Amino acid sequence: MQLLQNVLSHYGIKDDALQTETIGSGLIHHTWKLTANGKQFILQQINQQVFKRPEDIAFNLQLIDEYLKQHHPAYLFTSALPATDGSTLVHIKGEGYYRMFPFIYGSHTIDVVETKEQAYEAARQFGKFTKLLSGISIHQIKITLPSFHDLSLRYQQFQEALLNGNKQRINESKELIQQVLAYSSIENEYQQIIHNPAFKLRVTHHDTKISNVLFNNKDEGLCVIDLDTVMPGYFISDVGDMMRTYLSPVSEEETDFSKIIVREEFYYSIVDGYLSEMKDELTETEKKSFFFAGQFMMYMQAIRFLTDYINEDVYYGAKYPLHNYNRAKNQLILLEQLLQKKELLNKETNALK
Repeated sequence: MQLLQNVLSHYGIKDDALQTETIGSGLIHHTWKLTANGKQFILQQINQQVFKRPEDIAFNLQLIDEYLKQHHPAYLFTSALPATDGSTLVHIKGEGYYRMFPFIYGSHTIDVVETKEQAYEAARQFGKFTKLLSGISIHQIKITLPSFHDLSLRYQQFQEALLNGNKQRINESKELIQQVLAYSSIENEYQQIIHNPAFKLRVTHHDTKISNVLFNNKDEGLCVIDLDTVMPGYFISDVGDMMRTYLSPVSEEETDFSKIIVREEFYYSIVDGYLSEMKDELTETEKKSFFFAGQFMMYMQAIRFLTDYINEDVYYGAKYPLHNYNRAKNQLILLEQLLQKKELLNKETNALK
């Protein structure tokens, strides 16, 4: 409590009756909802183990805030509040960096996608965010996580793990390793995409789980939040991450693999919602790659989990010995489920374009 009061003092807030509540399901930052002086705020501590340069995040948020205020003032953007020194970052020696946002009354977040309508609204909001920022020079945006969605790099790291990783774990993972190698054409197609001028770099969110959308009490999308991963990127990153996290009724943590399915109506809702905002922004070539977006993200996440398992869980950590092994298997099964429906999903989504 003393630490939080120290942080709040940098915003000129002093309240002996301070109320705090830890919120959010995210794994990266610590987040609190605060009530002080009769007002509510969201306070976050930035994870410097992940984000090495918090000032780049602050720069991006300020740039986007100024652009939206000038060109799209009606858009609800949750800009960081300035401290008493004018900075939107507060550094506490020995404790790290903090930033604070106003709490948006009448809003809520959703941790698990339960309806196709929620999937549509989320996809629409992420598409709208990218569309509204189409006028920003992409070169102005700082890269906060270098190579975050670089599938070729992740594949290379996987191959290095096969050479240098834990030999026992490699031996135990033979079946999963063979599956990853069998799908290497996905990495080849990714290479073709990033060298194809028909695929454009845009301001992309890169973390499109449903909890990064604010909803009103009618479950209508209000805006997107948690913009630390906003960087130049391709639309397949945002659409692919939605498919990876919305299509199955269970998460990457599920070990009853029989529960992993691809819900077709949720797939159509993602495509329809995203196109409702981005239809005129995407090239015709890009519009043909919605299915690949799902393949791309599921495959990359499977590779990352399996690589970490082979490397003794040094990146993600593990709550039990087979944690990252099971996560990798989960994502490969999801990928298989998606591929089984390729013809059907492509046929139906062509009508939406």
